[in-house]
Amino acid sequence: MESGAKEEGKVLGYNSKNVKKVALLSTLAALLDDPILADVPKKPSLSDVDIRINLELGSAMCISIFKLDGTFFDVVVMNSATVKDLKLAIKKKVIELEQSKMGHRHISWRHVWANFCLAHHNEKLLNDGAAFQDFGVRNNSQVQFLPYVVSKGSGGHSKRRKHRFFHGLNKHS
Repeated sequence: MESGAKEEGKVLGYNSKNVKKVALLSTLAALLDDPILADVPKKPSLSDVDIRINLELGSAMCISIFKLDGTFFDVVVMNSATVKDLKLAIKKKVIELEQSKMGHRHISWRHVWANFCLAHHNEKLLNDGAAFQDFGVRNNSQVQFLPYVVSKGSGGHSKRRKHRFFHGLNKHS
């Protein structure tokens, strides 16, 4: 008789767990359909939800990123964020936008950051470790991409170095 009660409890526990999960997913779907939460991804991670809560509490800021073609998108970062944090948020947002439009598409972020930089009021944000407060970036600020060319010290082309694998095996030495 005890084993029957245990099995019945397992079945009820299993069913109640599934019921709770279904209820949670339906509540989450209803919340995400709300126009106020339109900017939250359809499958949000814990960090997405956390950053949105921090934005509402005032400990995070929304920054508009303007691309070279004149279009823009918004990213949310913490008030204590650095330039590197902003770059990571931009990368995440662009990947999310590209996947929603065209599916998976590879973007070489090394190429992007080698040829473009971010600027706020024409001041280039070049130091990845610098905090936003150093540049005057606040909530609802605008940051834009600018073309960026790294100048070399000599100004000329670097000479190609010959790799001499058998340098010590030369017949004349």
